[in-house]
Amino acid sequence: FYTSLKEMLRKEPRLQAVSICTPSGLHYRGALEAARAGRHVLSEKPLDITLDHMDRMIEGCDKAGVKLGCIFQKRTTVSSLLAKKALQKKMLGKLLLGDCSQKYYRSPAYYRTADWRGTWKLDGGGALMNQAVHGIDLLLWLMGDVESVFTYSGTLVRKIEVEDTSISVVRFKSGAFGNIIGTTSVVPGQGCRTEIHGERGTIKLLEDGELFCRIGKEVKGVHKHEEVDLHKVLGGKKVAVKTKKGPTVASDNTALELGGHAKQVQDFCEAIKRNRNPMITGPDARRAVELILAIYKSWKTRKEVKLPLK
Repeated sequence: FYTSLKEMLRKEPRLQAVSICTPSGLHYRGALEAARAGRHVLSEKPLDITLDHMDRMIEGCDKAGVKLGCIFQKRTTVSSLLAKKALQKKMLGKLLLGDCSQKYYRSPAYYRTADWRGTWKLDGGGALMNQAVHGIDLLLWLMGDVESVFTYSGTLVRKIEVEDTSISVVRFKSGAFGNIIGTTSVVPGQGCRTEIHGERGTIKLLEDGELFCRIGKEVKGVHKHEEVDLHKVLGGKKVAVKTKKGPTVASDNTALELGGHAKQVQDFCEAIKRNRNPMITGPDARRAVELILAIYKSWKTRKEVKLPLK
């Protein structure tokens, strides 16, 4: 092990890539140092906590000719990939609503385990920036960019300087509406739920990988709808959903499943070997943070905030 990234980069000439897992507000420092040394960079979420830091990461990696990727493992599940394919094929028709509810529980002890947690300086925010950023990224990936947002956010339970409870209303550039709920305050944690509603039907994605799709149509003047097995229709491999015994990541951050991370690390290695973009690039990962920063601006100003931020 090393206590200095600079020393590690100097003493390990065979090292081709680094995984940045430092506190969120320090991601850009490690990324820039690695890029200057010619190493590829895979950053944990969020990419960083400010637009300036993220832009410097993206520009620095581009200039150095190295890959920049970011971990958002919710995109790697079979259910998420099938939902994306269904929307690309316009199976729901015109999109009307896109909702993300990520109701988590994080105890007071969780925030005491590291002095950077629950701070503006290094965590960049609370329930949104640290936890709900996953659901927000998934929602943007499925629904497209947001045009404007208005929020009610606050610190209702925890003794931290950032939000533990937030609800926002968004207008997507497509014209669809949506809402985003992010908390670390509910008991017990409820997990992440994403719902996409179109003029023809609905797709629901749950934390445990469950996927539901119902498509409707008019039959002799009567509206009927039926369950659609997207695995059969779109050719995806159906994965049995297992009910996990004991705590889940919704209530315990140490209960995180590692399969999604493994897929992204493998993809990043393949991106390096084949000289292609990784699954989630720097500019792609930037979008979720920009929306969260817009929500924080709305919280501060108590006004609707338009995107992109200037």
